[in-house]
Amino acid sequence: MKWDRQNAIAQFVRSRRRTAKLTQVELSDFTGLGLRFVRELEQGKPNLRTDKVNQLLLFFGHTLTPTPISDETRRNLGE
Repeated sequence: MKWDRQNAIAQFVRSRRRTAKLTQVELSDFTGLGLRFVRELEQGKPNLRTDKVNQLLLFFGHTLTPTPISDETRRNLGE
């Protein structure tokens, strides 16, 4: 699978981290997650453990949740 730096979670974490004026190293320290994990998430690695993603999102007061998608998006999933 291709990495997607522009995916919603990568953008959200990168934006929130920068708003909080944290480096990736500091975010890693505060969340207890590895620096490699933080870097890979922000770079859009497609296959990360959801429990770790949630651990990071919880730091910013969010969590992974199922979100409905449009019919158009559904049709384009295979592309």
